[in-house]
Amino acid sequence: MWQQNYTPIHGSLPLSSLLAALPILVLLYLLGARREAAWITALAGLAATTLVAVAVYRMPVVTLASAIGYGAAFGLFPIGWVVFTAILLFRITVESGQFEIIKESIGRLSEDRRLQALLIAFAFGAFVEGATGFGTPIAVAAAMLAGLGFPPFYAAGLCLLANTAPVAFGAIGTPLLTLAAITGLPLNRLSAGVGRICAPASLILPAYIVFVMGGWKALRGAFLAVLVCGAAFAGTQLAVSNLIGPQITDILSSLAALGALVLLLSVWKPKDGFMVEGMHAAHVPARRYSNAEVLRAWGPYILLVLFVLVWGVEVFKTALDRTNLAFNWPALHNLVLRTPPVVAAAAPYAARYQFNWLSTPGTACLLAALLSALLVLKISLRRFARIFWATTKQLFLAELTIAAVLAIAFLMNYCGATATLGLAFAATGRFFPFFSALLGWLGVFLTGSDTSANALFGNLQVITANRLGLNPVLMASANSAGGVMGKMISLQSIAVGAAATGMRPSEEAKLFRFVLRHSITLALLIALITLFYAYVAPNWAP
Repeated sequence: MWQQNYTPIHGSLPLSSLLAALPILVLLYLLGARREAAWITALAGLAATTLVAVAVYRMPVVTLASAIGYGAAFGLFPIGWVVFTAILLFRITVESGQFEIIKESIGRLSEDRRLQALLIAFAFGAFVEGATGFGTPIAVAAAMLAGLGFPPFYAAGLCLLANTAPVAFGAIGTPLLTLAAITGLPLNRLSAGVGRICAPASLILPAYIVFVMGGWKALRGAFLAVLVCGAAFAGTQLAVSNLIGPQITDILSSLAALGALVLLLSVWKPKDGFMVEGMHAAHVPARRYSNAEVLRAWGPYILLVLFVLVWGVEVFKTALDRTNLAFNWPALHNLVLRTPPVVAAAAPYAARYQFNWLSTPGTACLLAALLSALLVLKISLRRFARIFWATTKQLFLAELTIAAVLAIAFLMNYCGATATLGLAFAATGRFFPFFSALLGWLGVFLTGSDTSANALFGNLQVITANRLGLNPVLMASANSAGGVMGKMISLQSIAVGAAATGMRPSEEAKLFRFVLRHSITLALLIALITLFYAYVAPNWAP
């Protein structure tokens, strides 16, 4: 069994951290400065991670190769599978002509681009996040905005920004269920903690999105809408996360925001005209479709919601999980020894792969696509196969990127580089509450998943909190809350957004630079909120 060493460079944490960060620096340089395509950046980052694992951490080559394979497999399934089926569902609505009707139905509510962004990117995206997670809301919402006439860059960028507030409660509360299992802390207290940290950010996020679209002028014209949307979402998020739990927080919050916006738009419309350079005015077809036609057009997404909700019902999910194929990943499972202070006591690092081919949200999405094609939209199997193949070609580079990024994350985890970076954050002492949120942010940037970041750093947060005399529930909650702001800059999310909107690979670097500054700004906001709970109002913390 190979034992991890978290200070491999002369026992020095600063020097070891500097080299452990090399893959991250490579990713930032290539995507942010050199403007390379995401798939090239991901492969280069994987090469840098391999170099660090071998030369710095002395990881055995066989173990290293197995960790790469394990990460790539997880990237392709279930994450890549969810992305593929979500885009397939969207392409079916486009190829059948039904998306024109969807556009008209949204245009009935508002032709204003700001309100369309709030309705689809923020509210509907949050609903999909709560139901499925794993990149699905970015894929679905970004594709819908692009279909409505948003330039691909703006469609992807806005959906990446919007897919933040709901992430910690995504996939029926999976990130917090994982955090509770890893740390042994009460699930309801963790849910309350994340809700109290995220609610202030959720309140301002609709306004932030509109401000990014058009500055103060755009925000003034739509201020009533952003206020209603933010208050409905944040208020429900705070109440449900504290009084009920994490599983349905996103679903109820998003429905509250959608309902509030629809009611508002029935009695109020923005008076100003809003345009963004490169974005033409919303075009609503001259024909007004009947309610039956609108219902049929929305059929694929209605089926998606129904399937995903059924997939999340505990009894049904348990039955589906019986079909899972689970096995210990060869040459890796329990062959790496993790040691304190990353874990409370030395223990083997498990590597068990779950091929949940039926219970994954991606399969629910596939069934929704297939039934929509055959029963709702009357598409032949032959035509469905052509759409399936076209989607495969469209997403090839995006799937390669996702596989490479998850390979980086898993290799950094198993060689010990991620733990080294975590310990560097933990060494900040009384400032740790501030950096605790940034540690979660870093974890999601590396893995593309709040669930993975919680599994990675959750226990380290608790150990450090107990050592420094801080509230362990607050620090663990900060890990998940801070992580949501790293979602938009993960290469996995960038690849999904670009693929969903049909962006050119050369524009992925531009998209990364666009969301990077917003990710940092919002992560710092979460860090300040955590600091407030830790030292100014500790009685308000869970």
